[in-house]
Amino acid sequence: MGEGRDWTAERVAALRKARGLSQAAFAREMGVRQQTVSEWETGRYRPRGASARLLGMLAEQRAPYDTEQRGEERPGKGPAGDAAG
Repeated sequence: MGEGRDWTAERVAALRKARGLSQAAFAREMGVRQQTVSEWETGRYRPRGASARLLGMLAEQRAPYDTEQRGEERPGKGPAGDAAG
């Protein structure tokens, strides 16, 4: 399978939005131009090579706030975490 084959326009846009970034900010994170991100998201081009690999790594990264999004409580948060021991 080619490196860019699974990076559809929808997947690139979904990853960027999940990271809470504008196209310009995502482009800076990726080390590409904003126009490149736009072209990926419109389907004009697909990410290849190092860009496709970096997208894969970013997709696998877990941000520290992911546990809250899954409904899990972080230590020190929520009703039980407020009490000082």
